[in-house]
Amino acid sequence: MSRVFARDLPHFQGAAMASIRPPAVAGMFYPADPDELRQQVQSLLAAARSDPLNQPLTDQPKALIVPHAGYLYSGATAARAYALLQPWHQIIRRVVLLGPNHRVPLRGLAAPSWDGFASPLGTIPVDQSALAQLEDLPQVQCSDPPHLLEHALEVQLPFLQCTLENFQLVPLVVGQADARAVAEVLDRLWDGPETLVVVSSDLSHFLHDSQARPTDQHTAQAILTLEASLRGEQACGAMPINGLLRSARHHHLEPRCLELCNSSRSTGDRERVVGYGAFVLLPEHKS
Repeated sequence: MSRVFARDLPHFQGAAMASIRPPAVAGMFYPADPDELRQQVQSLLAAARSDPLNQPLTDQPKALIVPHAGYLYSGATAARAYALLQPWHQIIRRVVLLGPNHRVPLRGLAAPSWDGFASPLGTIPVDQSALAQLEDLPQVQCSDPPHLLEHALEVQLPFLQCTLENFQLVPLVVGQADARAVAEVLDRLWDGPETLVVVSSDLSHFLHDSQARPTDQHTAQAILTLEASLRGEQACGAMPINGLLRSARHHHLEPRCLELCNSSRSTGDRERVVGYGAFVLLPEHKS
């Protein structure tokens, strides 16, 4: 596979000869122009912060579950989660980003060989020391093809770049892997407040709105009760979500649903919708 180098991309922020993963869906899922992209993301974040239903948090989030459709469809939902990170934008220095594979069949989890992941807003360095912690795990392989055209991770990058100040990325595409295998990876990387976990997932796909709403409500309830048994028809990122929920139970996190909707809100088409949800996982408050 040919490698792409930093000198080939004008927005790279790092070593001049580092290999990077270039954007694959810029201009399709989100604007390719940096100024337009930044303006759109900042507008979505501002709208989320001004919504009285999206109250600021007193505790720092440990994990987010956010959708990964085009920004026209799910950007506002994702923004509700990312907007909550503002008070901790200098504390979070590493983002463990997991999402499902849409393009390449995969068993286990795929870590990349690249030194950075680029968006039109610049390139985020990959945390190589974090990936080195996973080298002995049999469920993790170093493989670039699952990452090359995958949009689930990529669409999260501009939101992270507009929210956090200075951070490294641990990007992992999750294929066929049970909750225990994913949770083992997360537990290796859990660490303290400097580490944020983000799972990228849409919910139900192509049901009628009248079917999608109760289906997604059921999925949301499973997330809120930390039931690590979601199936692919409930969420395309069921595998990474299940792993996160298993880890969340072990680390005593409390999930909250920030928004639950579907594509009919933006398209008006109720015949075949895709469900979107935004969730935040916080330290559990014990009574």
